[in-house]
Amino acid sequence: MADFTAKDVQALRQASGAGMMDAKKALTESGGDHEAALQALREKGLAKADSRSDRDSSDGAVAIAQDGNKVALVELQSETDFSAKAEDFLALTQELADLVLAGGEGAVDQKAEAIDDLRIAKKENIQLGKVALIDGAADATIDAYLHTDAEGRGINGVVIEAQGVDAGTLHEIALHVAFAKPAALTRDEVAAEDIEKEREAALGVTKAEGKPEAAWDKIVEGRVNKWLSERVLLEQGVFGEKETVDQKIGSGSIIRFVQAYIGE
Repeated sequence: MADFTAKDVQALRQASGAGMMDAKKALTESGGDHEAALQALREKGLAKADSRSDRDSSDGAVAIAQDGNKVALVELQSETDFSAKAEDFLALTQELADLVLAGGEGAVDQKAEAIDDLRIAKKENIQLGKVALIDGAADATIDAYLHTDAEGRGINGVVIEAQGVDAGTLHEIALHVAFAKPAALTRDEVAAEDIEKEREAALGVTKAEGKPEAAWDKIVEGRVNKWLSERVLLEQGVFGEKETVDQKIGSGSIIRFVQAYIGE
């Protein structure tokens, strides 16, 4: 008979999220070896977790780690805010961001098992969302902004890099990004197929409105331009005002930005 105690069973249950009988069976089959039993439960649990992979994981948390002009942003997704607000979930999200800061975006692979364990424990489709590392040049200006909810959970993170833009202005632009959620920095970054779909939709609306055929091209182009200006950061009005982001930064330039927000 395997040599383990009730405390061993409890420790395994806490580590795996498994039920008492499953934990006892795993310890029995592993001869009381905690790590072997945990791995066995992980493998069995993962089979159950895989069946959750098609469930919506629109909640979660966002974390940022920064060291000078080097900033990491990580989003960990969950199905419910109940799971996302838990200490273990938030701790893992921050740990992932810290790993990316130290070792690059691929460093998240080191925590694959920890994510799997959390998926088992929470019984939810928990998975990585956006993972990004911005390693800015020494002369660049970097702003990192993390909006949190009332309980301190990161729910909207922005990292933006610029040249020739003062820190105060760049922070204002970062706040704007959090508010406006642009899809791209410039029009060149918007997928051609998305623009074409919008053009087709605009043409359909224009025809339905009974506009004269001779004016269709001009009307459609105007509507597509408006659609793009609402999605491209440099063309957006800062906080919805007339002054665009491009005008706001003057002779400076925005090199790149990344955003992750809950409910995307």
